Amino acid sequence: MKIEADLKYTEKDEWVRAEGTTATFGISDYAQEQLSDIVYLEYLVSEGDDVSKGDEIATIESVKAASEVYAPVSGKVVALNEDLLDVPENVNTEPYTGAWMIKVEMSDVAELDALMDAAAYEKNVEEREG
Repeated sequence: MKIEADLKYTEKDEWVRAEGTTATFGISDYAQEQLSDIVYLEYLVSEGDDVSKGDEIATIESVKAASEVYAPVSGKVVALNEDLLDVPENVNTEPYTGAWMIKVEMSDVAELDALMDAAAYEKNVEEREG
């Protein structure tokens, strides 16, 4: 399991990369490992939509299960990674790079403070694994 040191994480396994007021997010390497082979992705939001922290923004289906993806921060959707609609399996191979899902212009940068850093996320995953 790979955990990127420069990202923030949620308890539901989304990651966030903040650059100024723009936040890019997707699901963590741990999450994609749990899902196994991802075969389908559907966005539940569009560019221009406002999302609030905790909103369901996408659905991912794998050969094992379906899972929801939630917005880790609030803001206006400025980009969707449309490539994932054609090759959702990229989430399995490059969860932190080419398989980013959504970019938002954050409405409240302070929401990042409530997210876990890499060390806290690693501990969270270890506790869930038992």
